[in-house]
Amino acid sequence: MKPHGPRVVALGGGHGLYASLSALRRVTDRLTAIVTVADDGGSSGRLRRELGVLPPGDLRMALAALCGDDEWGQTWRDVVQHRFRSEGDLQGHAVGNVLIVALWELLGREGAVAGLDWVGRLLGAHGRVLPMASVPMDIVAEVRGADPARPDAITHVKGQVACAKTPGTVLGVSLVPADPPACPEALAAVEDADWIVFGPGSWFTSVLPHLKVPALARALVSSRARRAVALNLAPQPGETDDFSPQTHLEVLRAHAPDLNVDVVLADAGVVDDPVALDKAVQEIGGRLVLADVAADDGSPRHEPARLAQAFDKIFSE
Repeated sequence: MKPHGPRVVALGGGHGLYASLSALRRVTDRLTAIVTVADDGGSSGRLRRELGVLPPGDLRMALAALCGDDEWGQTWRDVVQHRFRSEGDLQGHAVGNVLIVALWELLGREGAVAGLDWVGRLLGAHGRVLPMASVPMDIVAEVRGADPARPDAITHVKGQVACAKTPGTVLGVSLVPADPPACPEALAAVEDADWIVFGPGSWFTSVLPHLKVPALARALVSSRARRAVALNLAPQPGETDDFSPQTHLEVLRAHAPDLNVDVVLADAGVVDDPVALDKAVQEIGGRLVLADVAADDGSPRHEPARLAQAFDKIFSE
C-alpha cells in the first residue's frame, strides 16, 4: 500500500467491486467503496425482507476485500465470508451479513454507516465502505424479449436477481423508489475524491444503479475528481450477453450523458477491436489504457496485483 496515495472512490457491488478493492487497497490508503444496496436474493434478501434493513451482502464483500494480507486480515475475511450450513433457518446465511445487521440493530436505524465502520475496525479494513443510498431499493430493468414467444416485446423486470438472470436483452435500468436518499457520507467522499472508479462488475445491477440515485449522480458528474472505468473481462450471461467492450461504454453514456470519463482500462487480451474501442472511449472524453490484468487460469477474473499495477500507473500519470 502507498501511504497517503490519492483519495479514491470505487463504485459497484459483488464480485466486481471485490476485485477492484482488492487491487486499489494496494495502491492507496485513502479508499472508499460506495456499494449498491438493491440485492434481493440469498442471505441478503432474506434479512432485508425479515428485518427491513439494507441488504448487507455486497457491503460485506466490500469489507472482506479490504482486509489485509496478514493473519488477522485473512482470518477475519474468511469469518465474515463464511456461510452456515444447516437444515434450519441459518442455512446459507453469511456470518458477516448477520454481524452487520446485529450492529445496525444495536445502533438504531441511523447507525447504518457507523455499523459498517465498526465492522471495518474489527477487520482492520484498509478503507471505508458506504451504501450508495440510505434505504433499500429495487432495480427495474427494461428488457426486450424477456418472453421468448415475443422476442420484440419490451417488458419490465423487477428485482436484482431477476434482472441478472433475464433471458432477454437489458436496455436500461431504473430504481424503485425513483429518488432514494443518497448516503450523505457517500456524497462527501465523491466531493473529496481525486479519482472515481466505475467497474468492473455486473453492469446493469452493480455499476449503473449508482447513476440512478439522483443526488449521487449529480455529485459524480460535478465532482472535480478524475474518472476511470475498468471494463469487464467477459460479458455476463443473462445481463450483458454479446456485449462488446464498447457496448458497455455506450450503455454507460446512455445512463449518464453528462458524465465525462478520463480513462478506460481494458485487458489487452480480450479486446478484439481496439480501434473501435478507442473510438468509443474518445466519444466519452477519455483515453484507452490496455494492460494485462487478467488471471492466468483463463477465468474472467482480474488478478489483484496486475490490476493494482495498472491503477497505480493510471493514477500517477
